[in-house]
Order: sequence, then C-alpha cells, then structure tokens
Amino acid sequence: MNGRKLLAGAAALALAGVCVSSAVRDETPAPPPIVDYGPVRLVAFDSCDHALTELRNAMAPYVGPYGIGGRPEIFAMEDATNNSAGVAKATPDARAATPPAQQQDHSTTNVHEQGVDEPDIVKTDGKRVLSITDGKLRVVDVASRSITGTVDLGERYASQLLVSGDRALVIANSPVPMTKRVDPDKPSFAPESGTELVLVDLKGLKQIASLKTDGFYLDARQIGGTARVVVRSQPRLPWVYRQSLRRNKEILQSEPITSWLPRYELDQNGAKSSGTLVDCANVSHPVVHSGTSMLTVLTFELSGQLGTGQPVSIVADGDTVYGTDRSLYVADDHRLIPEFPGRPPVQRPVTTAIHQFDISQAGPPKHIASGDVNGTLLNQYSLSEHDGVLRVATTTGTQSPCCWRMPSDVAPPQQQAPSESFVTTLRRNGTELVKEGQIGGLGKGERIYSVRFIGKMGYVVTFRQTDPLYTLDLSDPKQPRVTGELKINGFSAYLHPAGDGKLIGVGQEATDQGRVTGTQVSLFDVSNPAAPQRVAQYHLPDSNSEAQFDPHAFLFWPQDGTLVIPVAQYQTNYEASSLVLRVDGNQIRETGRIVEPQSQNYGGARRTMVIGDQLWSISQSGVQVNARNGLSQQAWLPFTQ
Repeated sequence: MNGRKLLAGAAALALAGVCVSSAVRDETPAPPPIVDYGPVRLVAFDSCDHALTELRNAMAPYVGPYGIGGRPEIFAMEDATNNSAGVAKATPDARAATPPAQQQDHSTTNVHEQGVDEPDIVKTDGKRVLSITDGKLRVVDVASRSITGTVDLGERYASQLLVSGDRALVIANSPVPMTKRVDPDKPSFAPESGTELVLVDLKGLKQIASLKTDGFYLDARQIGGTARVVVRSQPRLPWVYRQSLRRNKEILQSEPITSWLPRYELDQNGAKSSGTLVDCANVSHPVVHSGTSMLTVLTFELSGQLGTGQPVSIVADGDTVYGTDRSLYVADDHRLIPEFPGRPPVQRPVTTAIHQFDISQAGPPKHIASGDVNGTLLNQYSLSEHDGVLRVATTTGTQSPCCWRMPSDVAPPQQQAPSESFVTTLRRNGTELVKEGQIGGLGKGERIYSVRFIGKMGYVVTFRQTDPLYTLDLSDPKQPRVTGELKINGFSAYLHPAGDGKLIGVGQEATDQGRVTGTQVSLFDVSNPAAPQRVAQYHLPDSNSEAQFDPHAFLFWPQDGTLVIPVAQYQTNYEASSLVLRVDGNQIRETGRIVEPQSQNYGGARRTMVIGDQLWSISQSGVQVNARNGLSQQAWLPFTQ
C-alpha cells in the first residue's frame, strides 16, 4: 500500500472538529479551532440518534460547495516517503538479526513479523503454487510442474491472496472511486467504491462465498487460519457540486444514519443477503473527529463460513496496518484541513493517530488503546512492538497538503520547518498509548527511506543527497539513543537481516548531488553499533527494483545466501529479469539472471521462491522453474487460459 492513496470524497480523519448548529445557514462557518493533539480517546455512541447528531455536527465545518473539500474527487497527497518500503521484523537478538531458521524446504512470503502472514499475489505450501493474475486464481502442482486448476474471478480487480489449507481468501477492490449519479436531472454524485472478499475451495476449484463491503481495502493479516481484513469507508452523501454550499448543507442535515454506516452484500452458497454492516450503537469514535471516514476490521475463520466478518468499526481513517501475533495496529496521518474562501488556510501540526486492537483471543478484535505521535510514517515497517512497547519512526516537516486542488485554489506556499525524523516509544496505559521516550534530530533536512527494528536495536535510513544509516539503542524505552552513523551515497529503501551481525539493503546508488543512478544492493556490518560499515556493494546502472517498494518481492534464502530481486533495466531496450545474487561472508556476487520467455511483453517475474533445489519465478504470463545452482531452465508454464 504505497504511493499516492486515492480517496473518494473526504477519506481523511481530521482530529479537529466542533459541534455546530444543525440549522442550515448561508454564511461561511467559522473555522474549527486548532486543537492540541494529545492521546486519542475512543468512546461509543449510546444510540443511533446520538450517532446521527454527532456525525452531522462533526462534518458540518468541512462541507463546501463541492461537498467535502474543494472538488468532487479528493486525492490524499503524500510525500514520496510512501514510495519506498523498509522492513522491520522484531527478533530477540540485539545484534543485527539472524533470520529465523527455515524448517521447511521452501520459502514463504517475506513478512514483517514471523508467524503473521500477509496477503500477496503468490502463495506456496511447497506442494502447490497459487497465483493471481489477469482475474484468475491458478493452482500449479510442484511435483508434476503443471497447472492443475484455474478459478475465473470474472471482472473483479483481484489483487491479494491469503491461504489456509484448501481455502483461499481472494481480496478484490476498485482501483478508482466510482461515481453514481443520484438524480439524473441534477449534477450530483455519491462516492461508490467497494472491497470484495471471495472464499475459494482449492480442492473443488470453485467460489464458496463472496462478501462485498463499502470502502477501500487497506490491508490484512493472517494468524493460523484466522484472517483479519481492514477496510475504510466514507459516508454516501449525494453532494451537489456546482457551487451549491447551501444545498450541500441541507443534504448533510437530511441524510439518515445509514448514509454513514458501511453496507454489505453477502452471497453464500447461493443465499444472498444485504444490509448495514455494523450497528451504529456499536461504533466507537474519538472524542473529537470529523465524521468523514470509518475504519472496519473484519475477522474470518477460513475453514468455516465467510459470513459478514464479525465487524468492529471506529469513526476514524487509516492508511497503515501493522500486526503481531497479539495486536493489530491501524495508523493514520491524513488530516482533513477545512478551507474557506477569503480566509487564510488553517495551519495545524501533522500527526499520526494509532489505534491498537487486541487479537490474542478468537473472534473479533477489541479496540484497547489509541494515541498520537508527531509526523508521518513511511509505511507499516515504521511500527514495531517489542516487550509491550510500540516503537514508531516518523518524519516531520515534509508534509504535503491534505487534498488535491486546482491551481487557482492553491494557497501561497508557506515556510515549513526543516524536516527531521524521530523514533518514539509508546506504552499502553489503560485506553491510551502514552509516550515513554523519544529520540529526534535524525537526518535533518532529509526524510526516512527505510526502517528496521530488531529486538532492542533500531536502524533508520534517511536521504536527500547522502544516505545516513543510524543505529539506535532502544533497550531503555524511556531513553532511546543513537549509537552510530554511517554516511554513504545513495540510499537503502529496504533492509533485511542477513545473520552474523549483518544487514542487506536494497535501494538506489546516487551521485554526490543525490541523483539516483540504478539499483544498489548493500551489505552492512552492524555488529558494532557504534561503527556500522558497508562491507560489500552491488550496483546495476539505469535500473530499479520492485523490492524497493514492496518487500514481498524480495527473497533471501539464508541456507546458502541466495538473494533474488526483480529488476527492470533501461538501456537501449527495456530488459526485465530476476537478479540472482549470492551473499557469502563479506561479499555479494552475481550468479546470474533469470529471464522469462515473454518478459518483453509482460514485464518479467514479480516473485521468486525457493522450493527444494529450485527457484520458481512467477509473472503475469507464467511460471518458470530454474535450478538453484547454475540457474538452468527446467520448465516454463505459460498462463494461456
């Protein structure tokens, strides 16, 4: 979930809002006060009438001539921090992590926390390889190296997959908001977007059930056979968008509570049902909120019926999901900033709200605490829980405006404080995530490009022209401290433990002026936290890798040091391949490249996995099998149906 996040209507949670009169007036309302962001406290509505009144009042200051914000469609703008992925997987060793020993003879999805699976486009249990491409779920038998089944998912935009035994949960969502005209005679719109979850029987190769819900899919986590899916939804209000402030205020005050609550459509074994996904009396909300978005966590036991997911909802927004075996965190750094004609833009600090759910028991999660930190996250790997303490890496001073606007609507640029990065430690105290300690001053004038938390140590990479790699001692959460710093050209956008006090970094090499020059794989020795060193480097000019942005595309097999990433190189022609490297002691060397037969047409493999003594590479056009030693091609299975 990286890059620009597209929101229909107002998808951003603003932790600033006021109660206003429900009467409709023509004059422009006073801007909401700028609140001092403190811990986010969640409470429940005591009735549907109370919920409706509060949601209307909270949203009122943000209603304008185009609905919420300045235009019918609003895009959440993000700094480029969300275009690079850094991985943080906590381990008990304070040295650079030794990856958990692989007991099986096949690799699995590269995930944040051991034992907490993440959805991806490819899954394997060592006997089958499952992939989702071009609207089809395909099953490949490893022993016979043949495609043994295909499930056609129809017109769905299927993008993610979770598997438990002979059940697969396919996640599909709309890539862009769809608009639906409420009245054909009036220029109005109501945002219509949705997430669909499809339960598939892998033995019978058929769909068992499907659940459609309002809103955008954020992310999901799976522990054992239990999957939890997080979606965000917006109110379905039929705003009029031809400079009709008065009419939009009337619409706000006339819409029922059901316009705010997410809906569902369930098709289970041929029986169909639909309705409101969650009861308003069971929805929690911050004391101060904007009423413009709702987060819902759905829980599914993949071995049973799909159902409606035992929903748990809060009036909040979210863009980052992080999970351990006991907690699920949803974080949000969107802020809806109300703007009024003829008045200066409202200025307020950018903070990230974090909501913690307890998932240690069977059944739906329980919201147990919330809190705030200054700045914005890079991605989910900016969060890491260790010994009951949540560590959070953020950058301040690089925020962009909340919402996209036409040039005529853009306020004159204002002086911003120089960017600076922090690591903050939080501990739960009752229903609050309370700050225990903080270290700042990381990469002044730069931003975070990757983060790795390993046991009681932390590693943060910032970049603008050079790449400082900071090592942090987090053994005392009340007094985190920087222990060392390494400055080199380029940056690492993804960090991975290589064992024996070493880290692998994947990113870009750069000139002294900060201009990137191609994919770079670095090997760092951080066994001495006071003096981190880069002991080896591999550079592929004029190239990039999906592994920079999505850690699922990265493969490291510690048994023999095999490292594989997809690369796209632009020289005289476009060339896509899987770059195979070997990490051996203090060396990185290239052992070869895997090029599939149709890479020119489809862009090459996106995932590679180890199964026995073979490398299986999966792309949009097929599956290729190569020997792990020597890389000789052993099979090519095209996706022709």
